This record gives sequence, structure tokens and C-alpha cells, in this order.
Amino acid sequence: MKLSIVIPVYRVEATLDRCVESVLGQDVDDMEVILVDDGSPDNCPKMCDDWAERDVRIRVIHKENGGLSDARNVAIDIAKGDYITFVDSDDWMETGTYKAILKLMDDDDIVEFPVARRLPLSDRSYDNIDDYWLTEQAYTHTFACNKIYRRSLFDDVCYPKGKVFEDVYTLPLLLRKAKRVSTTSQGCYHYEWNPSGITATADGEKLAMLLEAHLTSGMPIDDSYYMYLVNIQIDVREQTEKPLILPKKKLNVSNLKGKQKLKAILLNFLGISILCRISKFIHLFKKPSRW
Repeated sequence: MKLSIVIPVYRVEATLDRCVESVLGQDVDDMEVILVDDGSPDNCPKMCDDWAERDVRIRVIHKENGGLSDARNVAIDIAKGDYITFVDSDDWMETGTYKAILKLMDDDDIVEFPVARRLPLSDRSYDNIDDYWLTEQAYTHTFACNKIYRRSLFDDVCYPKGKVFEDVYTLPLLLRKAKRVSTTSQGCYHYEWNPSGITATADGEKLAMLLEAHLTSGMPIDDSYYMYLVNIQIDVREQTEKPLILPKKKLNVSNLKGKQKLKAILLNFLGISILCRISKFIHLFKKPSRW
């Protein structure tokens, strides 16, 4: 078996057919599609079974609701492919994506491909995983779904149950096992923004998990990455009474540009605690949406 494609399913009646159709239309015969019905209370369980009857490449798992991480983990345990990838059931795949990416996988453990209108990528390969993390600013796009992975990377890695932003916890673990990672301009993942999803509605408690995930990842932190974490720490501090957990760092402002540079100058001068207190009054600290 060449490729396993994992699709968690929960309350997605309106988008499930589009998602599955886009995956089955990938022109990859040597693959399995694992639909994980995560205790969906609507018509999704039947829709999954109907798809399995129509295409022998589809396997269905019905389970009690356990969340996205649990659904992925259950599928990973039974996946038969040499490679594995994930699709969220409200998203869809550009035709020909998997066929193109699989041709690149012989020398790579992970290949990352573009996300429509959000993440263009060029053709590059990294034997030094830290270079990939920092040069590509991979910490800003840790998504599970725009990558194909060598299945063996998951032999002792799973997604954390009970956590949000689970991809941020998991990708560094996979990267530490990978010997080579590539990005490609080929293919495309079509992400559908969900205004009621976790990313859009994350409160201070959930953002604290996001910051924790980054700080416990063991990945290197350069000045640009640190400024990215400053924004998250400011959000957490504005919305909760949690103590600051972002460690102090003296920044080399010459490495930064624009608003990030001005913000770093203030950070060096004032410190993170004062910066958190005054940030809501300074337009400079308006933060981009997370997705």
C-alpha cells in the first residue's frame, strides 16, 4: 500500500462529499482512505458507510466522540500505507496533488505543499531540520494536512488528546525523527476558513496551550520566531491572569524589519511584562489572525 489518507469526520454533512470526491479523484490507485466517524450526531455516519460501499479504497471507523487528535490516532494505528497524510473534512484537494507529491517522496520523510491563497511554497530541500523550521518559518504553518509523511515517523508519535493546536505539539516530534524535509510548489490544499472553529475562536486559555506547545517543542528560536511568540504571549496576558512564560531574550534588531523591528526595540527597552500591559493601546501591536 502506497498512501493512507486520514479524514476525521464530525458534523460536516455539507462538505464531506466534496472532500471525499477530491481525494478519490487524485489518480492514485494504490491508496486507502480512512474515514473516521468521531461519533458524529448527524447523517455523517451513514454518508461514510455509503462512500465505503461505492469505493473499495475507503475504510470506515465508527467511534465515540474523542476529538480530532483521537480520531487521527485511531486511524494512524490501522493505516497500511508506506506514507500517510491527513485531510480535514471541510477542506478539499486540488486534482493531481498526491500523485505529484508521491513522486518526490523517495528521498524525503516529509514533503510540504502549498495551501491555496494562504501559503505559497517554493521547491527546496532540507537535510538540516532546524534550517527548515527557521528558514521556512514552519512554526507558522505546522498544519498536519498540507504534508505527506513517511508512515514510520508515527511509530512512537501520536497527536495529544485534550489539547488544542495539536499540530504544534506534534510536528516537532516528527521533524526530530526526519532526516530530510522538502517543500514544493506542486499541488494544493484548499483550506476553508471556519469562523466558529478553534483557531478563530481561541480564548486566552487555548492560546496558552499554543504558547506552551511552541516553548516545549525543543525547536530553535531565532529573533523572528521569538517575535511571533511575543504576539501569542501578549494575547494570553490580555485575556487571562496566567503568569508570563515566555523567557527573556535580547534581540538583535538588525535581523528584523518594519513593525517587527520597532516592536523588538520596545521589547529590548521595556521588557515583556510592560509590553504586555501597554500593547492594547498601541496600534503597532495589532496582531494578524491565526489560521
